[in-house]
Formats: sequence, structure tokens, C-alpha cells
Amino acid sequence: MRILIIEDDDRIAQPLAEDLRHQNHAVDIAVDGIEGWKYAQSAIYDLILLDLMLPKLDGISLCKQLRNLGSKVFILMLTAKDLTSDKVIGLDAGADDYLIKPFELEELAARIRALSRRNLETTAPLLICGDLKLDPTNCQVTYKETPVLLTPKEYMILECFLRKPNQVLTRAILLDKLWEFDKSSGEDTIKTHITNLRRKLKVAGSSREIIETVYGLGYRLHSTKPR
Repeated sequence: MRILIIEDDDRIAQPLAEDLRHQNHAVDIAVDGIEGWKYAQSAIYDLILLDLMLPKLDGISLCKQLRNLGSKVFILMLTAKDLTSDKVIGLDAGADDYLIKPFELEELAARIRALSRRNLETTAPLLICGDLKLDPTNCQVTYKETPVLLTPKEYMILECFLRKPNQVLTRAILLDKLWEFDKSSGEDTIKTHITNLRRKLKVAGSSREIIETVYGLGYRLHSTKPR
């Protein structure tokens, strides 16, 4: 799943994002309601983990704005408020579920799975670039129907490219997207993962370099169909 965490407490957001990435989810973090609104408008998310008490724009107002816009994204509210009336307000604003802080990561994972099951009848759109396909519903990647086995970070990098086809992504951008709390790995780590991705795609049958180096800028994914 692609998940947006809108949480202003870094002590909660970062460990939560790390745990979700270990489960092979792609995760973005926003630290206030306005930033969360901008993220939600700029990308397609499967789930938003939304703190109730946020600076600039509170969680209830943000949830209402998203629903008024017609957004169908799953919204799970995270809050320290445990009164029934608070839960009712959150659910009436359009939230799909409500989790009280502090919570166990295992319970959150179970709630995410439950929300996912609600949407089983709606198939997530495949991400396709020529002969290369990524299925977000089961995290499977194929090239000419041949499975390509990737590590979680390789998968997230490839998904990032497929969601922004023909757009140049710098190493710094990829680091910001995938390694918010492991910046010490450096940009050379991105280069290593790109090399491994290219090798695995070539083994699967790609006769050309799908992930293109744009010298001095970064990388981009281009069509795998021959010109």
C-alpha cells in the first residue's frame, strides 16, 4: 500500500514509518495539516494515518476537506482522545477507523489489513511501462510476465519511477522518499539499488536499459517498448 502519515510528533511518525516500510509499504510523512493536504492532493494514497490534533489544520477539518473533495482514500485516525464523543466526531467527519494512542504496532497492522479487505472488490490499477508491470495489490513485479523478485527498497524505488514515468528523479529525491530516518546511507546507496534493479530486469529479459541515467541530474524510467 502507499500510505501517508500525517503526524506532528516525530517520536511517533518515524518509528511508525519504519515499521510500515519493513512491511513493504511505501510511506510519506507530513508534519502538519496543511502539508498533509498538499501531499494528499499530489499523489494517490491507499491509506492516510491521520493525527487528530495537528498544527495549522486539525485532523477533523482535513478529513472533512478530503471527503468533500470526493476522496475515497481510507482514513485511520490516531489520537489520544478516548471519549466516545470524540470517536463519533471523527467517524462522522469521514474516518474509516479510529485508534487510541498509545497503540501497539501489531494492532495497527491488523487494522490496516482489515481496511484492505474492505477494498478487495476494487482492483488497484496496475502500474505499467511497456512490458514492465507492477501490481500494488500483491506487490508483484513482472517483465514480459516473468516475475522479478525485488527487495523492499528496490520495489519502492521502482514504484516511485512507475508513478512518475519519464520524470527525472534525483538521488536526493529518492533518499527523501525512502530513507527519512537513514540518511547516513548516502546517495551511493541509491546508485547500488539502481544497479541491482537494472541487473534483475535484464535477467528477466529486458534488452535495453529501462532505468536511464540522466547525467548530472538523476534517473528516469522510459518505455520498455522498442523504438
